[in-house]
Amino acid sequence: MIEHYYYLHENGDLICKPNNDYLVADLRDSDLVRAFWGIDLSDRASAWEFLVEAFALGAKKDRVLELATKWGCNDKDAEIYADRIGVRIKRDGNMWCVHREDFTNLQESPAGFGETILEALAELCRALEFSPTKLNWHAKFSDLVKV
Repeated sequence: MIEHYYYLHENGDLICKPNNDYLVADLRDSDLVRAFWGIDLSDRASAWEFLVEAFALGAKKDRVLELATKWGCNDKDAEIYADRIGVRIKRDGNMWCVHREDFTNLQESPAGFGETILEALAELCRALEFSPTKLNWHAKFSDLVKV
């Protein structure tokens, strides 16, 4: 059950609003809202999808990391999420590297790098040209990584 919606304000803030009968229409109609997500924290994948996509779209890093910490979305948990959606994780020097299962090399295949797996996932999301809409049927990050 979706209890809250988070939206990405055009200034990079992530703002939480409790779900009500009119909220989705208000978010769709607002010129200040770049994207929004319904969050069901009992579903770990929805939390990860939100964090990755919001970070990829330019949400303020401190806010994304604050929510990730609050919800226990750490590197260990990221490994479980990545495995479930078909993303491979490797350590490359002092950075994490993530890519789809069909990875060939960095010249031919999208990949993401980051100090945390969350940051690397967000970079991969950008590399896959994630493009949100204010409609519920846009392709999600987990859809983009399917081979």
